[in-house]
Amino acid sequence: MQAFPDAGALRAPSSLDDLLLYRLSRAVRTSSGMATRLVEGGFGITRREWGMIATLAQQGEMRSSALAAQLHLDRVRTSRGLRGLVEKKLVARRQDADDRREVHVRLSASGRELYDRVFPRIAGLNTDLLDGIEPAHLDIFLQCLRHLEERGNALSAQGAVLEKADRRSGGTRHRWPEPGTA
Repeated sequence: MQAFPDAGALRAPSSLDDLLLYRLSRAVRTSSGMATRLVEGGFGITRREWGMIATLAQQGEMRSSALAAQLHLDRVRTSRGLRGLVEKKLVARRQDADDRREVHVRLSASGRELYDRVFPRIAGLNTDLLDGIEPAHLDIFLQCLRHLEERGNALSAQGAVLEKADRRSGGTRHRWPEPGTA
């Protein structure tokens, strides 16, 4: 395993292992793989579908656009995911009476039943991940997470990164190498 950075290395990164986003991504990948296997292998739904089911279980009926915003997904991916959940009879849809472009979604009875079966398993996995962390350290960790979310939102709102991803054109591969540099 790579060396774990200290605070100084995080503030002045000199290697990949010193990058906060890289370390967070490694921690998430290690853990979320288990959750993905649980929902996909055990219950036949994708991780994205699980997010939609869990959000609807907590929020109740909502507009599909609000669901997309809540999950930080674009409307196309949300629509595709909801279509799959409707086909699986886990979500029910209805068009808004006033605005036919808006769709309201809610869990069906079988969707609620699935949530009630999956959530305790996912919650148990989360509890197991926290095993061994002192409560005081966990409080500090949560403060840090809150700060990172707020700071990330602020940087995004400020336009800290002007480049846009272009996944339909193969990411940035169509720009490498830059013209005239080969």
